[in-house]
Amino acid sequence: MRIISGTTQFNIEDKTAVAIGKFDGVHMGHQKLLKHILDKKDQGMKATIFTFDPPPAVFFSQLMAKSENEKKDIILSQLLTKDEKRRKFEELGVDILVEFPMNAETARTAPEDFVRKILHEQMNAAYLAAGDDLSYGYKGRGDFALLNKLAPELGYRTHAIKKLQMFGRNVSSSFIKEEILHAEMERASELLGEYYYVGGLVEHGKKLGRTIGFPTVNLLPPSEKCLPPFGVYFSEVRIDGRKYHGMTNIGLRPTVSDSGQVSVETYIYDFDEDIYGKYLEIALLTFHRKEQKFSGVEALKGQLRLDLDAGRNFFDYE
Repeated sequence: MRIISGTTQFNIEDKTAVAIGKFDGVHMGHQKLLKHILDKKDQGMKATIFTFDPPPAVFFSQLMAKSENEKKDIILSQLLTKDEKRRKFEELGVDILVEFPMNAETARTAPEDFVRKILHEQMNAAYLAAGDDLSYGYKGRGDFALLNKLAPELGYRTHAIKKLQMFGRNVSSSFIKEEILHAEMERASELLGEYYYVGGLVEHGKKLGRTIGFPTVNLLPPSEKCLPPFGVYFSEVRIDGRKYHGMTNIGLRPTVSDSGQVSVETYIYDFDEDIYGKYLEIALLTFHRKEQKFSGVEALKGQLRLDLDAGRNFFDYE
């Protein structure tokens, strides 16, 4: 997959089928949209994603902040980090990803200039698909009506995708975040079309888990990653195309650490390999219990034994 990032100066020579959006989570609604551009690959078009970096909500929140410290503190949680999103698009078969810079200058782009100069001239769009609530250009004044108005002149086709509904609501990133923040992992997975996961490179920890008989792999999620409530979850661990059962603690490890560092620590059942530095994904299947501080390491070990047994029952180990 070709990634165009950090520049407004680019040109795509091939005809493209372009999907426009934020694509946070690449949920069921996004997948409905992406299917339309992926289908156009059979017509010789490059399946192309256009998205802003940073997302407009993050940019405008920072713009309104009163101080540099406040800007640094602004974190709008994301279902997918930039790296996770790139991996997901490549997995789905996207040919080109445009992460268009969102800054004070590009935010002032007139809607018609956005269509003519960026979508038509630079991206060579032959087909444009987006949600029917699409907005773009200065103050979000561009809409689908303008896309349709310019289509005959600029020679592209358009397709407006209606919002997908599930559980009586529009499927959206905010809806999914609500479910995750209430530890409703099963419902979140239905909205996403897959289990919600945390991806990253395995970090070297203090190896305390190994010394007490519960070796774990450790991920340090970036601050923008949307995490469910601190606690223990039964999980699916994906490594190099293989899947394993796991038990994951998300939180601060209050019994053994006072660092304040949020970690995603996972015990992998029936696994004993050195995977430090490897990329893996921890898919959170279901919530088991809240994180808690124990009186000491022995009390923690006793609870972990109970948790592991509960996990074996959950995964139906014989």
